[in-house]
Amino acid sequence: MASSTQTSAEYIQHHLTNLTYGQFPDGSWGLAHTAEEAAAMGFNAIHVDTMLWSLVTGFTFFGIFYAAARKATAGIPGGLQNFVEMIVDFIDDTTSSIFNYKNTLIAPMALTIFVWVWLMNFMDLIPVDWIPSLAAAMGIHYMKIVPSTDPNVTMAMAMSIFVLIIYYSIKHKGLGGFFAELAFHPFPKFLAPVNLILEGVTLIAKPLSLGLRLFGNMYAGEMIFILIALMFGAGLFWGPVAGVMQWGWAMFHVLIISLQAFIFAVLTIVYLAQAHEVDEEH
Repeated sequence: MASSTQTSAEYIQHHLTNLTYGQFPDGSWGLAHTAEEAAAMGFNAIHVDTMLWSLVTGFTFFGIFYAAARKATAGIPGGLQNFVEMIVDFIDDTTSSIFNYKNTLIAPMALTIFVWVWLMNFMDLIPVDWIPSLAAAMGIHYMKIVPSTDPNVTMAMAMSIFVLIIYYSIKHKGLGGFFAELAFHPFPKFLAPVNLILEGVTLIAKPLSLGLRLFGNMYAGEMIFILIALMFGAGLFWGPVAGVMQWGWAMFHVLIISLQAFIFAVLTIVYLAQAHEVDEEH
């Protein structure tokens, strides 16, 4: 709930500011105490809260699946094993239907992406003031807990996939084949410069679409939760309305966070399948 000492704009800005450690303009290093200080740090900074919650969700994913693997049995499976096997089978079936090449990395990577992104997105369903208020009581000025609302995370993941796209494209098609794919399609070879521009844009659009789609959807969802939280302090009438809206948006948001995790995983599989595809005409 918004503090009575904050305006609506200050409340929103506070919830959209990361806990940032970096270099101040005077050359010293430390945690930013204001949004302006965080912005002034530029590239010489790291979002501490983003890194923290990315690791927390990552180790949560590892812990759940490790526990399921340790207790796995060929007999009647328990609830955790059933749950994990359902996710594994779902991703394995999805991968098999899209990726028709031999590569043992793809399915495990798709599983990791789907579950990890889902867990990062799930943090958006925790009421926006709970953890930041706890952090404030401990003297921590800012605390954003949804890593996927930070473009540094979504674009870093997307660029990692982009590196794999380039790697597998060159590995399976050769450097010449990869260049031919960019230069000799869709127009005839004498229009190679035009083709390079068009296909180059298409290639670069892959990581951009991956990273920015996830960031944009999760950032918008977080903003709606923040705006609903503001309504709790707007009077006796708007408080109950905000409560209904919060539950309604949360239930709808479960679909959004799942869909965004699935889209990220599926597009990764599709892009890597294209990287393995060899066009004999080139």
